[in-house]
Amino acid sequence: MSNAGAVADRKAKAAAALMEMCSVRVGTTLFGVPIKHILEIVGGARPQPVPLAPGYVGGLVHYRGDVLTTVSLRHLLDMPARDGSQDFLVLENAGGCFGLLVDSVGEVLTVSAADYEPNPSILDGRRRTLFAGAYKLKDSLLVMLDPGRLDPMRLAEAQAA
Repeated sequence: MSNAGAVADRKAKAAAALMEMCSVRVGTTLFGVPIKHILEIVGGARPQPVPLAPGYVGGLVHYRGDVLTTVSLRHLLDMPARDGSQDFLVLENAGGCFGLLVDSVGEVLTVSAADYEPNPSILDGRRRTLFAGAYKLKDSLLVMLDPGRLDPMRLAEAQAA
């Protein structure tokens, strides 16, 4: 391989090791969702409650002519419900689209695979299924969320098991 080819190969590997994450907050914790799964960020949502729905269902919201089921990250983390409007991310995965309710949406961060840490072994099983590891930032941690793990259908299957 030529020197120019080796440099290009190193640059390609370095770029592949970087990932863009949308940062969100729930309480004081900073979470990250890979940008590639986010269709849109919607602020000021007031989800409509769904009677008899599982607790993790934050409600239904109108989104571009459709009705989306939202998942309450606060509920999944055993935190009290938040009064008033919330932000939500419209997430897309193999099962379709759903909303993820969060306290606030922050900035887009670029994280490096070199700063990734897997879930600690002492993390309880329920949280281990929700979190996909963490990235070390300069002054904090960014807990990675995998939209596939937060899909309402997958959560329903896990609850039924």
